[in-house]
Order: sequence, then structure tokens, then C-alpha cells
Amino acid sequence: MFSQTITNYWKSQFLTGDIIYNDKIFTLTINHELSEDSRVMVLENTDGQVLAVLTPEMADKLDLSKGQEMSELIFREKLNEAGVILHGADCLFYFSEAEMNVLLQESLEGTVRPLTEQDGAIFSEFESSASEQDLDDAYVELDHWAVFGSFEQDRLVSAASMYPWEEDVQIADLGVLTLSPFRGKGHARKVVRSICKYAYEQGYEPQYRCQLDNEASTVLAKAAGLTLFGKWDVVSPNCTVGKSE
Repeated sequence: MFSQTITNYWKSQFLTGDIIYNDKIFTLTINHELSEDSRVMVLENTDGQVLAVLTPEMADKLDLSKGQEMSELIFREKLNEAGVILHGADCLFYFSEAEMNVLLQESLEGTVRPLTEQDGAIFSEFESSASEQDLDDAYVELDHWAVFGSFEQDRLVSAASMYPWEEDVQIADLGVLTLSPFRGKGHARKVVRSICKYAYEQGYEPQYRCQLDNEASTVLAKAAGLTLFGKWDVVSPNCTVGKSE
């Protein structure tokens, strides 16, 4: 359903290293190349499979080794006992190959256009009309790799921006924000599809993330033609367990 770029990326994240446990439901891997910020990660696929990966240092703290009885529940209990806090899962959405082909045939909506540094005043007005919480959650910035906006009567009412997810990986992560009085009018859907089409034309796979409890964002992802790939969780930035001094 999804491109090789996406599936290969997540396989490299969770199946590189020493697989110390594997069954039809749960796989646990130790990878010494993980960064400190990613020293524990969990991915639940839509088919019910759960993959977990951690650094050797974290495996030692959790007393994990090959041959142990293991399951997702046991693993999460060990995390809890060690005081390891996860950030809280993000839903990961991508276009299926079929939906990508549909998107690439579309024309840009008349009310949507790319934004550049010349749109600084327009974008500043847009930001000043949004709440701090919405700005933090969306992470839409004018200086990102790509920025698109949707207008109503010459006013910027919805914007999306993208940046490369990681070096050497052709995946672009996106954020989107619509001013509250203009929600429910299709602006966000149009701006998401427009910026995603642009990403494909630049050789990147668009990635849409949102927290599990963000129902409005989940609805938008599906309305924009994206499909849920899985639920991804990573160690909390506030967790000190396994952090280098």
C-alpha cells in the first residue's frame, strides 16, 4: 500500500541491530546507533504488530537479554518499573500509492499558493490571529523548506509547512494550521493536498503526524486522502533514565 521509501525507513529504525525477541505480534531490537533522544521507541502497525527498539544502555537498565519471556505487556511493565516515560504516541499518516497517483493529477486550488519570504507581513498577521497553543501544536513556519497558504478574500486563513524529516531520507514532515473562524470550510484539506503534491514533485514522501487524542487532525488527515500507517512513540524529552550525564 505504501511506498518503499516509507516502509524501508521504518524497518531501518526498528529492525536494525540485534533482534532479541520476535513473534507474530511483538518484536524487540537492541540498536547501538540510536540517538539519545530516540533511545526507546515503539511502533504499532495497523495490522496489530508492535515493534520496539532501544539502546544497549537502556536494555541493561531494563535487564533485557535474549531468551527472556517477552511480550508488549511485559516490555511496557519493565519500562514502567524502570521509570521510563514515553512521550505519547503520534499517529503516522502517509498517502497510499493509489492515492498518490490521484493527487498528482490534481491542479492547484485557486485560493491556494506557495508562500515565500515576501509574504512576511501576511504571515505575521496570520500568526497573530492564532493562539499560542495552536501555533505550538501545528509548528508551521514561514522559513521551512516548503510553505503553502489558503486565502479567503485576500486574507491568509490556513497554512501548511514542511521540512525534511531526517538527513538522507526522502520524507518531509508537515504541519498545518487554520484560523478557528475559518475551520470546516475545506481550507486545511486543500492546503495539505497542495503542499503534499509539491513534496512529491520534489522527490519527497509527505508525512502527516498528530497526537492520538487530536480527533480533528485525524479527521483532516483522512479527508486529505492520507492513510494511517501506525502509531509511533518515543522516549519523553523529560525522561532522565538512560540519559548520558
